[in-house]
Amino acid sequence: MNIRRAKEKDIPKMIDLLNQVLELHANIRPDIFVPGTTKYSTEELAEMLKDDSKPIFAAVDDSDTLIGYAFCQIKEQPKREYMVPFKSIFIDDLCVDANYRGQHIGESLFEFVKEEARRLGCFEVTLNVWAGNDGAERFYEKMGMKTKERQMEFVL
Repeated sequence: MNIRRAKEKDIPKMIDLLNQVLELHANIRPDIFVPGTTKYSTEELAEMLKDDSKPIFAAVDDSDTLIGYAFCQIKEQPKREYMVPFKSIFIDDLCVDANYRGQHIGESLFEFVKEEARRLGCFEVTLNVWAGNDGAERFYEKMGMKTKERQMEFVL
């Protein structure tokens, strides 16, 4: 397994993995997510691949086929009088193909993102996890992540 920046040739497999993630979320929150859709279109992915502030890291097998990804966003805390300015990497989406889970690919992707964050001088790596996605929560806690803040809702 190797990790590299995603390429246009990876887009069809990215769409497949985005669908896997969407279906998981649709099972947890059918009131929010629409089954059979994806978070990004082929066109949006092609644009994202050109944007260095939104790097997509691809885990690939020995034949250079995508088996997992980490969609990231480099963010800078705006300078405010009441906050220390800093840079961070936000993991927008991390997925390993269901056929490859349990092989530490997610851990490798997460470690790669951490190293990239260090290389860029980031203060932190952040992400969001939907309530009910217990497997993801356990995984990220195992990776050493801790809750920074919680978003709460009252459904009307």
